[in-house]
Order: sequence, then C-alpha cells, then structure tokens
Amino acid sequence: MSRDYVLQPFQSAVHLQIDYARELNEQQCAAVTAPPGPALVIAGAGSGKTRTLTYRVAYLLEQGIPADRILLLTFTNKAAGEMMRRVTDLLGHELATLWGGTFHSIGNRILRQHAALLGYQRDFTIMDRDDAKHLISTCVAESDIDVKAARFPKAEVLGDIFSLAVNTHKAIPDILGTEYGYFDTLAPQIEAMQKSYVARKLATNAMDFDDLLVLWLKLLQNHADVCEHYQRRFQFLLVDEYQDTNKLQSDIIDLLAARHQNVMVVGDDAQSIYAWRGANFQNILKFPQRYPGARTYKIETNYRSTPEILTVANAAIAANVHQFAKQLAPARKSGAKPVLVTCNDAAEQAAFIAQRVLELREEGLDMNNMAVLYRSHFHALELQLELTRRNIPFSITSGIRFFEQAHIKDVTAYLKLVTNPRDELAFKRIALLLPGVGGKGADKLWKAFQSRSRPDEPQIAPAAEKLTPPHVASCDCKIATALQACAKSVPKKATLAWAQLTATLAQLEAPDVRPSAAKMIPLVIEAGYDDYLKENFANYRSRLDDLKQLAIFAQQFGTVDEFLTQMALLTNVEAEAEQQPANRDDEKIRLSTIHQAKGLEFDVVFILMLCDGLFPSARSMESAEGEEEERRLFYVAVTRARNELYLSYPLIRAGYGNTGATLQQPSRFLEEIPKALVDEWNLRTYR
Repeated sequence: MSRDYVLQPFQSAVHLQIDYARELNEQQCAAVTAPPGPALVIAGAGSGKTRTLTYRVAYLLEQGIPADRILLLTFTNKAAGEMMRRVTDLLGHELATLWGGTFHSIGNRILRQHAALLGYQRDFTIMDRDDAKHLISTCVAESDIDVKAARFPKAEVLGDIFSLAVNTHKAIPDILGTEYGYFDTLAPQIEAMQKSYVARKLATNAMDFDDLLVLWLKLLQNHADVCEHYQRRFQFLLVDEYQDTNKLQSDIIDLLAARHQNVMVVGDDAQSIYAWRGANFQNILKFPQRYPGARTYKIETNYRSTPEILTVANAAIAANVHQFAKQLAPARKSGAKPVLVTCNDAAEQAAFIAQRVLELREEGLDMNNMAVLYRSHFHALELQLELTRRNIPFSITSGIRFFEQAHIKDVTAYLKLVTNPRDELAFKRIALLLPGVGGKGADKLWKAFQSRSRPDEPQIAPAAEKLTPPHVASCDCKIATALQACAKSVPKKATLAWAQLTATLAQLEAPDVRPSAAKMIPLVIEAGYDDYLKENFANYRSRLDDLKQLAIFAQQFGTVDEFLTQMALLTNVEAEAEQQPANRDDEKIRLSTIHQAKGLEFDVVFILMLCDGLFPSARSMESAEGEEEERRLFYVAVTRARNELYLSYPLIRAGYGNTGATLQQPSRFLEEIPKALVDEWNLRTYR
C-alpha cells in the first residue's frame, strides 16, 4: 500500500523587509498574508485591489517562494506591468523570472514550447481579427454552401459566433439559439464552417486570438506530462479581475491549480459586467464550491468615495440576490449627498448637465475630473449637441465614435444622397452595400447615375419607362427615376436589391417624408437594412437600437440639412478630441459608456437616462440574470464618483417612428435607493 508523505521544507526564520501590518489595513493584510491554499478575495470598489495583489506577490517572495514558481494572470498587459513594477519598487530588485501577464500572453508563451504536440510548428502566426475574417471568407468561398439561397452570415459574424462558442464552452446551435436566433436554421452549415476554419488554421500554421486559450487548455487536457510539468512549476497562482473570466479561463486555472491548490483569485462579483462577451459570473460565485475549504477574504474599506456616495452604492446593489454580501465602508470624511434630478425631456437633461458643469468649474473644479456616464452611447446624443452649442469641450472614450460607426454612416448616406444627388461618396457607400458590387462596380454605377440625374438630360431612358414602378412615376422622384434608368448597368446579383433601392429612394423623396430625417431613417431600416445588419454584424441588436435612437434624436431638427450639418459638427468635435496630444492641459469633460469607464474614477460623475427600458435596457429586463447584471453596471457607475454624484432622467422621451412622445418610468434602480439618501432637485426655467 502506498500513501503520500508530505515533505515540509526547512527554512530559517523569515526576516521581512516590509512591515505589512503597518502598510496595509487589517482586511488587506489578512489577504496578503493568507496561508497556502485556495483563497477568494472579494475586493470592493476603490478598496485597493491592485495594492493587495502587489503586496501578496512581495509576501510570497519574502517567504522564499522562487519568482519563477509564481504565475500572475491579469486581463491587460498594463495591469501586469504595473504590478511587477510595484513589486520591484517594494523589494528593490528586478523580477525577471516571475511569470506575469495576460491569459493570452501566457498561453502564447506555453504554446510556443509545445506547439508540435498540437500539430503546429513553434513559429505559428497569430492572426488579428482582419486575418481571421479573410480566412473564414476563404472557407465559405470554397464550401458548397449557397450563400444566395439563404441569408448566410458574413465572415465577421461567423468569427464572433465561433469565438463566443469556444469561450463559453457551448455548441454552435446553443449560441445561435440564444444570441442569433435568425440564423437557427443554418446551424449545420455554420458548424461545418467552424470545422473547416479550424482545419484551415492548422494547415496554414496560424492561430487566432481565441486559440491561445483553446489550445492551451487542450494541451493541458490531452497531454498529462505537460500538465503535470506546469502544475509542479506554478506553486502559487494569482488571478486578477476574476469576475471577468470566462469558462475557458476558469478551466485553465483549475487545471493548473489542481496539484498545489495554492490559487488566490481576486475580484468583485458586484462589478461583473461583461456577460455579453462571454464572462461567466458563476466562476467567482461558485469558487468556494469548486474549492472546498477555500478561505474568503473581504476588503470593504473604500478610499475613493465620500460616505454619502458609498451609502447610495450599497443600496444600489442590495437587491441582487446572487452576490457575496458586502458593505463598502468609507475611509474619507463626509461630503455632499448625491443629487437626483428629474427633467422634462432629454434636451432639458442636457441643459442641466451643461450648466452644472460650468458652475462647478466656476467653483474651481477641473473639468478633466468630471465625467458623464451612460448605458449606451446614443443616450448622450442630446448632451453632445448641447455641449457643442455652449462651446464646452468634451472627450469621448466609448470605443468607436458614434457618428463614425459603419451602420450610422450607411443609413445617413441615404439622407445625404436625397439632399445632394451629386454626393459621390454617399452614392458609392450605398452601392457597396448591394450584393456583387465592389469598388469598380460602384464607380460604374455612379457614372451611369450621373448621366441620368443631370438636369439637362432626360431623366429616364425610353426603354426603362415601362419598368418604372407606379410609386416612382407618380411623384417627382428624380433620384429614384435616375436609378431606375441605370438598371441595365446593375450586376445580376444585385438586380432585386437595386429595385428595392429604387423603391426606397422613391419613398424618401416623397413630399411628406423628404423634409424629415426622423421619417427617413425608419424607412431605410425597414427597406432591407435591418436584414443587412443581421448578416454583417454580430452585435445586430445594439446597432439597430443605435439607428432607432438616431431617428428619435433627429426629431428635434426642422430639416434634413440641419440634421446632417449637426451630425457633421459633432463628428468633427469627436475627431478633434481624439487627435489632441495626450499631454495637453486643456480642460475637457469626459463622456463615456460605463463599460469603458470601469477602473476609472472622477471627482464628479453624472449618470443620465435612468429610465426603465434605457437603464436597465429593455432587453436585460427580460430575465432575472440580465437585470442583475444591469444593476451591477449601475453600481459600477455610482462607485466611479469621488466627491459628487448626479443622477438624472427625463419624464418624456420622443418615440420611434410614428409612436410619438412617451412618458418615461424612472429606473427601478432609482426606486431601490431610499429617498433620504439623496437630495432631489426640482428644475425651474428662469423667465
């Protein structure tokens, strides 16, 4: 009979150069000096999570753990570099042998050593998104799938479907059922494409970004000797932002930690807000179940916000059922209560924020330390307009600039062409949306259109006259008529789409539609652009929401020309903000989605559009899980504020299409905050 005999390493008394009890608070110190074994550290917002992880690494090194036996996994290279730099400063020497970096960078490092076991060579290429899209396109082109018989997703959408499937460990039909229901019937063909894509990557010695995790896990699962090697090597694992890990990442961690069980995961379940990109909230929630005997440490002292803001934050997250109970405790002195502002409409909400920003600046606050946060970028359209009118500088950190997004530019191209038939860029952008039309084809169509749309030439060729639809012939539809006359220049693949385009332009030129951008945008969407979104963009629903809100935003403009002019002005303001050197000291208020603002903090924070259906979003309210994630998102927004917090919502919101204005319900998240915790400001217009 054999049994394990644990050999306890002898070491002389440890003389620590860092006084951990003096430099850390009691909760931080308990986590940093935790004994070996699994540990879950719940680090609340503003509680010093990075400090805790940094000192934990230093503590392990001071205990005699070799640097190359520690693995630190983060979500950004910046975070890993910052922690390594801090540890170096603490200990006074470099840590060249410590393994630290993102999941993907560590996966790449390990796969380079063992690529042959997976059929790859060590010099494999890592593809970016564009490379992956082209390779998927090749697989589709070489398949026997008739992409014309049924609307088949484009390569970029297929790539997102494949990515979500591997990162969540779900089958393609399951992903389609929950996220892409409109492609349900194509599940067998999409599965075949995934297999073809995987084979093609192997044949070309190329990996995409997801493979750095997928193949790392496969290596550990299928090669016991390699798995044991890394289990022995990494005696201690430290994982940052554990609440953001997906199933793939948690499986890798569990495998690596299986031998020593010395895994410390650090995160905040209340800040898990990335389910939409595959993050699995259950990873952090069920950690104690997966690691029986795991110690849980809570770090609840907040050094960022005033007590009044923290009280609201605690109330904001309290309704979530699935969470680790915690209460953020203030380290700072008392300040002003958060303010709740009820506005008549979005324009008044924008006016309030703009005026308050100027008042705060007059009081000596730097606009660089102010931020306006929102659930979705379109929530701030009216605010951007108001800030521009008042010449208040702002920067936008919400990913791609709103008005520069492809779907916004596509739809507004129709409006530009109606107002200016000589707009070559608008015409060609629309033409390139049609099947079978490339750059040369668009140029050919433009020349044909030019010849037909000139005022000094016939507007319609005699041969095409009989083909003119009644709705084109019955109104002064110069553009639609010219399009109809160009039909012979259209590739066969685009014949039906061209007929639809002709009919759409006729609708847009109708006298009762032509003056209104708000009427034109829904017609473009309904005339087939909705289907184009489904086929070409993975985030179809959010892009459709953007377009609907753009139509609502357009209602405030008297003419299409005015709408397009303001769009151009706002676009240029955004572009100029991005081009400014980072070291300039010009003051700018920050506009950002909450997702983009996670990890940041500001002296003053405004959170706008707090209405049911906007925040929380209508889609999230369809499930308890979705609503809880939205509540966590609200909690993240609230905890970005250091000194002042303003919460606002409009009573009336313009409706989409012909629905008219609608009365808004305050966000359920506002209803969950006791009235005594906020000051309510009633807006009055000075007369």
